[in-house]
Amino acid sequence: MSAPDDLASAVRDEPAAQEQAEQQAQERTKPFGLGPVGWMRWTWRTLTSMRTALILLFLFALGSVPGSIYPQRSVDPGRVAQYFKNNPTQAKWLDRFWLFDVFSSPWFAAIYLLLFISLAGCVFPRALTHIKEIRRRPPAAPRNLLRLPHSEAFEGGLTLEEAAAALRRRRFRVVTGDGWVSAEKGYLRETGNLLFHVALLVLLFAVGAGGLFGYRGNVLVVEGDGFSNAVAAYDRFMPGSRVTAESLEPFSFTLKDFQASYVAAGEKQGQPLDYLAKLTVQDSPTATPREVDLKVNDPLDVNGTLTYLIGHGYAPTFRVTDGKGQVAYDGPVPCLADDQATYTSECVIKVPDAQPTQLGFLARFLPTTVPNGDAWVSIFPGAANPTVQVFPFGGDLGLKSGQPQSVYQLDTTNLKPLGKMSAQPTPLNVGETKELADGAGKIQFTGVKEWISLQITYDPGREPALLAAAAAVIGLVLSLTIRRRRVWVRVKDGTVTVGGLTRTEGGGAAFAEEFTQIVTALRGDPLAGDPSAGDQGGDRGGEPDEPGSTGHVAPDAPTGNAAPGARPDEE
Repeated sequence: MSAPDDLASAVRDEPAAQEQAEQQAQERTKPFGLGPVGWMRWTWRTLTSMRTALILLFLFALGSVPGSIYPQRSVDPGRVAQYFKNNPTQAKWLDRFWLFDVFSSPWFAAIYLLLFISLAGCVFPRALTHIKEIRRRPPAAPRNLLRLPHSEAFEGGLTLEEAAAALRRRRFRVVTGDGWVSAEKGYLRETGNLLFHVALLVLLFAVGAGGLFGYRGNVLVVEGDGFSNAVAAYDRFMPGSRVTAESLEPFSFTLKDFQASYVAAGEKQGQPLDYLAKLTVQDSPTATPREVDLKVNDPLDVNGTLTYLIGHGYAPTFRVTDGKGQVAYDGPVPCLADDQATYTSECVIKVPDAQPTQLGFLARFLPTTVPNGDAWVSIFPGAANPTVQVFPFGGDLGLKSGQPQSVYQLDTTNLKPLGKMSAQPTPLNVGETKELADGAGKIQFTGVKEWISLQITYDPGREPALLAAAAAVIGLVLSLTIRRRRVWVRVKDGTVTVGGLTRTEGGGAAFAEEFTQIVTALRGDPLAGDPSAGDQGGDRGGEPDEPGSTGHVAPDAPTGNAAPGARPDEE
């Protein structure tokens, strides 16, 4: 083919080639989907962002609200059953969303785990970056220090070695170069910030461990009775999800005596002075018994299981003889204080084994009884003159109905009074007996004991949570008080130029005073005076030179000759 033909063919093909090139360019600039890896990266970055962490913290707090509004099965299953009875439709829907089991629900666990992952994903990369930062030497001095926010120049015979020594005495990290000194301090600000977030992670982990492997229970013990740390012995037991009967520490104790002392006279008469429970404790079935004095805020500690004294009351003892002459009940009855000032208490006695009819009694216990007109009252919480007023009933106690009943309440629906009821019956002294009407039997007031209520807890995350909370406070203080700042000194032909830069917002005023003190020290004898006087605003967190550092920049380090217009803190 001749040259003219080749030229004509090229001219004809040029539009097609240009169109093909434009299509290729459009395909190159056409956006593509993220793909699986891209979506995973986007999800991880979103989850570990500070905004997501704050949202999860808010949801975590918000999710805890229903746990305080609605009764929880792990705390009070009786109230949950009563809620279902009173509001069956509403309770059914609430139960579908686990609002009666908030803290063990899937959605609460999801918020907890996402918050933990979000904080971990945020903290650990920052920690690695911070480690690299504190190992890096301070940057070389900028060319023109007078452009910095804090700067000053003066004439003097200061040498680089003297300037470096003065800054080291102020606990700056110092390196020197060709005619300049660079110093930096305040790394503990970011260290404190990281410590605060790591402490939050540890606190979350400790709370989770306590919820899984810890337990809490309450028990009431009367003088002379004992307690063994077994599930069946608790009045109320709230275990973690990973707690079994074998997880409990096998200790036991007996309450030998309880002593409560009160102010006897004066304006503060009746106010409590001290409570003391004398226990005989066995740490294990084969251990030697030991005597322990249990007091308020001084718990019994058995291998991490703590027993706290949280309450006390009276337990008068009664002997009930039924209509057939048989002793149907003989023992103490714990009473609940109706008046904390005088410990006037209400008691309930249920005698289901009495014949020919079941018996129930309402009783009012008066520790120190005195007459008050037609009434009887107690004037002191101590048992100086104990008496009891008895209100007897006979009939069906309803214990076989299957409905749960409180031992501190008497349902009189199917009961009838035995004899004439009076609002203020004659009280019984210790040893006196009251005959019941209709030949139903008799009741004798035989004595007075006292009871104590205990809370027994085991929380493996208690000490880690305490240490984490303390570390969080320390980290917060460091991050709020320490300022990150840099100081440079150039010495040339007898002229000393000093420049300073704070890398913390709002720290300029405080740094201005420190910078003035540094310049004053450099003007005179840099080794004289107390350099710590210039450490303000948490400067004690500054770090000295790196171990083994010579204080000089390597030959390939930057010279500090920044281009005009460059930021002074660029490295």
